[in-house]
Amino acid sequence: MEFVELRVQDPATKTYLGSPSIVRLPNGDLLATHDYFGPGCPVNHEGEEHLTSVYRSCDDGRTWRSVTHIANAFWSSLFMLGGAVYLIGATQQYGSIVIRRSEDGGNTWTHPADSRSGLLFRGGPRRAAPNYHCAPVPVLVSSGRIYRAFEDNTPLGWPAGFQACVISAEVGADLLDASNWRMSNKLGFDLGWLAERWDGYAEGGWLEGNVVEDRDGQLWDVLRVNARTASDGGWTLWNVAAMVRIGESGARLSFDPSGGFIDLPGGHSKFTIRYDARSERYITLSNGVHDLDHPGLRSVLSMYASANLRNWSHCRTLLADDSGDPPELAAQRTGFQYVDWQFDGEDILYLVRTAYGGAHNYHDANRITFHRLADYRRWLGG
Repeated sequence: MEFVELRVQDPATKTYLGSPSIVRLPNGDLLATHDYFGPGCPVNHEGEEHLTSVYRSCDDGRTWRSVTHIANAFWSSLFMLGGAVYLIGATQQYGSIVIRRSEDGGNTWTHPADSRSGLLFRGGPRRAAPNYHCAPVPVLVSSGRIYRAFEDNTPLGWPAGFQACVISAEVGADLLDASNWRMSNKLGFDLGWLAERWDGYAEGGWLEGNVVEDRDGQLWDVLRVNARTASDGGWTLWNVAAMVRIGESGARLSFDPSGGFIDLPGGHSKFTIRYDARSERYITLSNGVHDLDHPGLRSVLSMYASANLRNWSHCRTLLADDSGDPPELAAQRTGFQYVDWQFDGEDILYLVRTAYGGAHNYHDANRITFHRLADYRRWLGG
């Protein structure tokens, strides 16, 4: 398999690579970030994973070089606004919500020391509530406001503890000033919703939401849904996501279980949704499951498209295990996951948390890889 590697990590270090994010800078360079997790990774004074590394490519992704490291930055997204590049996420695994700004293309970054310098919503110490969580999910600008999804894992528990929330601010405001941001209500997952629609699931929750605007201008937080059965403990609710309504300019979240669950390929894993105005299609790169006898977990990455956010079609398989292992073994050893991607003219650029060629398992990624899908619209269909 051919791909460009930003970083390769020896699995013997028990340090794994996560949370890739990518953005195109105004000067044409590409900027990328990722963080580290696992029992051998760097931790902060509270013993939490917290370190992010920054990389730059000056040749459209063919080669990459290390730029800097950022402490107390985790699960973070890069985005451009007003000529500056921002990094927004958590300080650590279940930490505070912070934002940083770089005015020099990612070489140096502001430090979120207080509420006027990027510390937006303070988390509790040592996993005391609130426990803010996210992933490198999209930042959306709509009707003069900027939106980004988070979760509060309170009471702490995976996945039932995740409460969905959205933060937002006016475009043009100082994004480092916490007083310019608002947070919605926090909306927990009701296990009764599972019993009503899918009998037999004993545990469930939602996380890693995407703020998306539909064709009518309504904003949604589209969240990954995980649930498992009581009989075998397996995570078997494949290809399901939840659409949480965002109202009152980001102040209010609400969910209607009668119509809020949708069939989304790969909805059981982290996904990123963006809208392509030219084709009038929503696009996601995700780990859809098509064969329930060999679900594949994250060993296959595909592009899917939708005209309405609710009905999705498979467009093209992008990455798949090529080891020759049986499907059930490949599913345990290989992962192409947690993809962040951007439109880039006629192409899509995407960065992948990749477990391949010697990783301990599909989850504990030993590579961050860069890919380009050329002329992506030819795969979208009618």
